[in-house]
Amino acid sequence: MNGQELVSSSPRHPRTPSDTNHFVLTFENNRFASELFGQFDQNLKLLEQRLNIDARARGNSVVITGDVVTTNQARRTLDYLYEKLQKGGSVERSDVEGAIRMAVAADDQLSLPTMERKAKLTMAQVSTRKKTIIARTPMQDAYIRALERAELVFGVGPAGTGKTYLAVAHAAQLLERGAVEKIILSRPAVEAGERLGFLPGDMKEKVDPYLRPLYDALYDMIPADKVDRAITAGVIEIAPLAFMRGRTLANAAIILDEAQNTTSMQMKMFLTRLGENARMIVTGDPSQIDLPRGVKSGLVEALQLLNGVEGISIVRFTDTDVVRHPLVGRIVRAYDSTYAVAEDVSRQG
Repeated sequence: MNGQELVSSSPRHPRTPSDTNHFVLTFENNRFASELFGQFDQNLKLLEQRLNIDARARGNSVVITGDVVTTNQARRTLDYLYEKLQKGGSVERSDVEGAIRMAVAADDQLSLPTMERKAKLTMAQVSTRKKTIIARTPMQDAYIRALERAELVFGVGPAGTGKTYLAVAHAAQLLERGAVEKIILSRPAVEAGERLGFLPGDMKEKVDPYLRPLYDALYDMIPADKVDRAITAGVIEIAPLAFMRGRTLANAAIILDEAQNTTSMQMKMFLTRLGENARMIVTGDPSQIDLPRGVKSGLVEALQLLNGVEGISIVRFTDTDVVRHPLVGRIVRAYDSTYAVAEDVSRQG
């Protein structure tokens, strides 16, 4: 047991005749308790802000007051984070935010298979030798589990939700485990047309700027020298979408990023490259299509045509899943609501 609860009723299930709940959690390790609460108790203040509770530190204990539901969400959050510290991890603001989201989801989404109501939080994770990434939102949790079980996964939604980063992490994990022999990274190199011949340099130099987010994620998962050697050896391959026609991609983890900027024919061509013992991950944001007016996005069409097809998982992120700066989520919501109003006006006109 991580935190010891001191209450007048049950030690782990406080009961009061009203909707107000009050209990004390005590953590045995003083250093871990200090890290858990955060500098100047900033993590507890975040709990208060997000859950509308009162959380006051007293040494290695915290007094929590609020309604029954939110105080128990706070307890699950703190228990999970304390256990993370015990296992040698650290607790940053983003970890607290993620744990709170998952604790709330335990009550809001009882059908979510990775949650246990009124119990410990269980978050899916991706592990490589260099780094372990733990889901920070219920949708990230669902995405990681979809990547584990499905041969073709679509991860769609706004920027900052982790869809590309987690896809690369999963591919690196498969490569390290020996489940695949190579990683293939692809992306529409030029938003409208892929005229790679007009760019300077060899093929790698032409497409590198467009694949930088994928490279950055790879370097986070695998030591830089190993990434460079793997690219030289062809174990990690940069495959511009325009040059994949006619290939069969077997024994590989294949990622197509920024898929909203593929045409219908490009998307069909890419999806039909899937070979034996291969895993394919397609990521994109349908709200950020840069194709010429009148050209239908291959991603949008694929999501319509392939919904419900056996062996294919589609995970849709929203602005509530943004794990960058909290302001990013609010920016996405502002743009989405503005465009939604503009579309309504256009239809009415």
